[in-house]
Amino acid sequence: MKIKIEKSRCAGHARCNTVADALFKLDDTGYIASEGFDVPAGDEQLARRGARACPEQIISIIEE
Repeated sequence: MKIKIEKSRCAGHARCNTVADALFKLDDTGYIASEGFDVPAGDEQLARRGARACPEQIISIIEE
């Protein structure tokens, strides 16, 4: 599983990070730090919860 993030649309609510701080890292200003990542095995459910928490719905899940 992969996560794709439309970083430029991040509004800085940090809800993804609140749900899954180990996966959704923030930069020094409180916005999402990456444009995506590979989800470590065993963290798929946590990644889904973090993606669903985004009010802007800028986080996409790519199943492999």
